Amino acid sequence: MQANVSEHHPAVLPYELLLPCLCIEASYGHQDGIRKKICPFQDQPEAFGPDLWSSVQFKDYSNSVKAEMAMALKDRCFLHPTASLCWKETAAPEAICQDIPNATITETGQEYILKEVDVNPQLCFKFSYKNTSHIECPHQTETAWNVSLRATFFQLHVNIRCHIPASFSAALCQKQPRGLCELEPPVYTVTHPEGSVQVDLDLILPWRALRSCLLVWRSDVRFAGKQLLCPDVSHKHWGLLACGVSLGLGLLFTVILLIRWGLHRLQRDMPSKHYSRPILLIYSPDSEEHKQLVCAFAGLLRSALGCPILLDLWELGHVGRLGIMAWMYAQRELVSQEQGQVLLLWSPGTAHSYELWHGKEDGDGGKAPEPHDLFGAAMACLQGELQGAAGTMKQSDWVIAYFSKVCGRRDIPRALRFLPRYRLPQELPGLVKVLQGPSSSAPNWLHASAKDLVRRLLKVERRKGPRSRLYHSWRTTTERLRTSSLIPLTVAKPRKPACT
Repeated sequence: MQANVSEHHPAVLPYELLLPCLCIEASYGHQDGIRKKICPFQDQPEAFGPDLWSSVQFKDYSNSVKAEMAMALKDRCFLHPTASLCWKETAAPEAICQDIPNATITETGQEYILKEVDVNPQLCFKFSYKNTSHIECPHQTETAWNVSLRATFFQLHVNIRCHIPASFSAALCQKQPRGLCELEPPVYTVTHPEGSVQVDLDLILPWRALRSCLLVWRSDVRFAGKQLLCPDVSHKHWGLLACGVSLGLGLLFTVILLIRWGLHRLQRDMPSKHYSRPILLIYSPDSEEHKQLVCAFAGLLRSALGCPILLDLWELGHVGRLGIMAWMYAQRELVSQEQGQVLLLWSPGTAHSYELWHGKEDGDGGKAPEPHDLFGAAMACLQGELQGAAGTMKQSDWVIAYFSKVCGRRDIPRALRFLPRYRLPQELPGLVKVLQGPSSSAPNWLHASAKDLVRRLLKVERRKGPRSRLYHSWRTTTERLRTSSLIPLTVAKPRKPACT
């Protein structure tokens, strides 16, 4: 911006931002005239302070996996502010950011990098220049770990969920009048080992005073903010808790009288020590709710029979590293070595997956599933055992179970009808005997639990559409399987090679 100035015509120079590098240069109009430059605001931080930081562009490069905070600056005046770390107790913009001692950051080409730090939206950069300062927090809002607190009678239950290798510490603290919380020993520590799989770490701390709070922080880095968690001590909450405790004390005598009877029932229903043959559970993922019911059924078998249940949903980390095909074949080899069984859990979606596995397109133009699908891997493994050239295969090595009122015995394709089939919960005792031996028996509660599982499964299927449409599509699919020209899996003399 240029303007001519005379004694009777002063000039007015507009500006966008009042910065310390905003200067005025004056000179005479003739060539090679003397020039004079002044920067009137460079030593007046009270004047340029508000505009200075709004003119700076901040770019965040922080990485929680590498435990590194990094921020790049781009400003008009090429300033070199100092930087340090500070911690906000809350994520609110107006929250005070408390300085962290010995956390000064060195600038490298207008980039500020600090290693061995727990990246958190509340752990921020504090930039300072000539008595002015600015707080800039990491732009990413997600954290590599989070913590939750639940209070019970005289105990604090701490749950830490993380997906990076790290160590965490927790300790009780007492709130002070100024809002600080003074830490009290001992300090409890828990560690997540190497790996990127998300895990839950749990700590149980004694709780002796209602006004006590909890400090939790990451302890394997140099710089980390301490998260403050205080239990809910509202009158309503503790009134309910006191009522529950009183009721529990009143029933204590009755519970003591029932202990011997309960122990007797528990010993009777506990699985025998010889129940050790593993079971590989195969299913088709009809829906997220269906997968939850599969997990529930697997938990029932494990609790009732006391044998290992091999389920991909319980080993997602292992499956992710190996791949579903390699995991399936490895588990089948283990089951074969331990003389266990493969249990194929049949459902309305299984026939459709079976048809797709044979490469048939359905009426909606669907495509065959990916070759790394669990159900497809299981069918390929079964077909390989039937058509192999070495060894013999017992029919009880593979077993089919289906839930009544959801599908029937005739809904299983002809190619698989040579395998033992069991209707649940009616034929549950027979399934238990074939899975764990003729002398085995199911505990009394297993039958009732299986019936409840059937009711839940029916509710899931009804949410998908009217019941008549469900059975119509299911029958249509199975009829196409019966009348199609597919080559059946069965052969005259089935034999079993290794799946690998």
